[in-house]
Amino acid sequence: MSFQGSLSELPLPDVIQLVSSSGKTGCFHLTDGDVKGQIYIQEGRIVHAQVEDLSGEEAVYQLAIWSRGEFFFETGAAVAANTITKTNTNLLMEAARRLDEWRVLQKKVPSMELVPEFVIPEGREGQINLNTSEWLILSKIDGRRSIKAIANASSHSTFEACKILYGLIATNLIRLKEPPAAPPPRPPAPPSPALSASTSNAMGTVTGPTGRPANAPLPRQATMPPGQMPQASLELVQRLVKIRDTANALLGAGGEAVVQKHVVAARLAIERGAGIEAVETAIQQIASAAAILKGPQATDIVLERLRAAR
Repeated sequence: MSFQGSLSELPLPDVIQLVSSSGKTGCFHLTDGDVKGQIYIQEGRIVHAQVEDLSGEEAVYQLAIWSRGEFFFETGAAVAANTITKTNTNLLMEAARRLDEWRVLQKKVPSMELVPEFVIPEGREGQINLNTSEWLILSKIDGRRSIKAIANASSHSTFEACKILYGLIATNLIRLKEPPAAPPPRPPAPPSPALSASTSNAMGTVTGPTGRPANAPLPRQATMPPGQMPQASLELVQRLVKIRDTANALLGAGGEAVVQKHVVAARLAIERGAGIEAVETAIQQIASAAAILKGPQATDIVLERLRAAR
């Protein structure tokens, strides 16, 4: 029996139910763009599934929430493995449940390619209690990774990662943005020996608490080489390095993306001629982030430590 069609017209659980009830052996081949998955059926029973890095039951559930793509049933295809022991009824009931839940999640998480970023609202009060999975997901948010990349980095399925992100969005801790457009290729700039020498002499080889050299370039967005800065601006940048490393040590991995965001903004302001007020703004904004990540009582401690570091 040859059977094919579009998942946008017929949900996968319904398709599987239709084929398995006839007691057939074969393989469902599913495609959604560049992503491919397989579900193997032996004498009407689901015995194996695979999609990207997932296999077994979780692969079935992941494929079941696809709302677009194409499927094709290959009759008589050899079974690649035997990773599923649940009955079809149990599998498809759970798959249908997840599909219903996914339709709700999609209201706030419409695409796996969106990029989560932190929200720093003004006037937030009260401590926010997060569980281990929520902290793990937060620690992978850097303003550049997509939801799919965060799920892979945290060893969660995309479904589980979306459930966690849904809750974080609902509590206004994060928001989603479109992925950045790929920049056009730029020809490499010729090396400048004089610049390399002045940078080395100006900044030394101090190592900060995060294990990164304190004289490493702060963020990739900051493009002015230290050797071309006025001495006063260079000193402010060196203060930012200390503030960055101190803040990372205080807030941990979950706060690194927020710390870098504000340090980047301060560095760019200094390049445009701002003075110590740019450093103070970064300190204030990082302290506000600490109130969200660690609770309101952390604000004064972070302010004191960062001002001492500058």
